[in-house]
Amino acid sequence: MNKPLWVIDTNVVLDMLHFDDVAARPLRLALEDGRVRCMVSDSMLAEWRRVLAYPEFGLDLAQQAKLFARYQALAIKTDAVGVDVGLPRCSDPDDQQFIELAAAVRAQGLVSKDRALIKLRRRCAPQFRILTPAEAVCWLDDSAA
Repeated sequence: MNKPLWVIDTNVVLDMLHFDDVAARPLRLALEDGRVRCMVSDSMLAEWRRVLAYPEFGLDLAQQAKLFARYQALAIKTDAVGVDVGLPRCSDPDDQQFIELAAAVRAQGLVSKDRALIKLRRRCAPQFRILTPAEAVCWLDDSAA
């Protein structure tokens, strides 16, 4: 059986790995258990590295390196380049990379809590689903049943 393939936006990764958010914990566990796969691009990893260095998180270089390595261990790096033919444009240009990667790798879902991405769920539906973390957890529960 093929394991579901997801793209997960940076804020959700932050919730899973840094904050250990209760709502995102089942997603992290699903990745760790191999029940789902997560695709990541170089630009997404660069964004992750940038976000980890934000002063408001108070992470020293060792903590940043540990979180960066943890995400790399959970995700599958791909060089797939999104072809934006027919893809909707996100109002936040920084989030377009998630849409393009989800389409390029034929992901089943893009997990995000970003309003700009969630607004595009109907327009992306022919190619992949855009799910909030709570919806992704429900989807995991439904597919396990």
